[in-house]
Amino acid sequence: MSPETEETDMNTPSSTLPEPAPARRGHLATGTGFIALGVYLNIPYTALALMFDYPDILRRPAGEILARFAAGGTGLVLVWYAFVAAALALIPLALGASRTLRFGGWVATAGVLAGVFQALGLARWVFVVPWLAETAADPATSPAAREAVFAVFEALHRFAGVAVGEHLGQLATAAWAAALSLGWRRSGQAGPAESALGLGAAGLILIGLAEGFGTVLPVALDAFGLATLAGYLVLSVWMVVAGWRLVRPALTFKRRSRSLPGREMPAASVRSSV
Repeated sequence: MSPETEETDMNTPSSTLPEPAPARRGHLATGTGFIALGVYLNIPYTALALMFDYPDILRRPAGEILARFAAGGTGLVLVWYAFVAAALALIPLALGASRTLRFGGWVATAGVLAGVFQALGLARWVFVVPWLAETAADPATSPAAREAVFAVFEALHRFAGVAVGEHLGQLATAAWAAALSLGWRRSGQAGPAESALGLGAAGLILIGLAEGFGTVLPVALDAFGLATLAGYLVLSVWMVVAGWRLVRPALTFKRRSRSLPGREMPAASVRSSV
């Protein structure tokens, strides 16, 4: 090993040592995905909050929800589809993260289930609710038919929304964030800050599950919904921070490689210093 290589190895933490090119590309792609999704999640959410009074609207009477939805028009449907896309994007990200970071398949499974459950719950706003809202708003709809529409919406809302999208989706999301944070920390690839953010997000999302039981139990549990909001906000911050943790070494190595052409450190010399 050359003196220059020895000096680099001694002064560089093992978790940030340059890796072979395929590993660097994997970290760069996964980290970029984390950052992009962490930012993107907040775009349709914010749009829904402004256009549809989301998420407070979810616990209001069916007639009020459908009337507000009908008033939103095509733009509101497209925003909901953008939210579905965010949930679906979690699937390849979870698979890529587990492959890049070499975690067990069950971690990837939790992330995939989180994306699937949440996408299934959100998809009702794109493919079912528009028809229900249009039918309810149609003056030709009889009072009896309108009440039937409200009943169908309420059943769908409780099953696809509360049970699948919120409850199962949040459970899987919390499991994925917690498992990834712990595994990442134990592997030495992430610091305590990233781990604390991921575990904090998972804990808040789990606490927020109690709010859903307020739809079936005679207990006021609305306040727990704030934990869900805080949990997903922390989750998005964690994704950006964790993504940068993956991206930064790859970008740093590229800059060094450009300034020292042909001086890429052999993988063997890296491993011998760890």
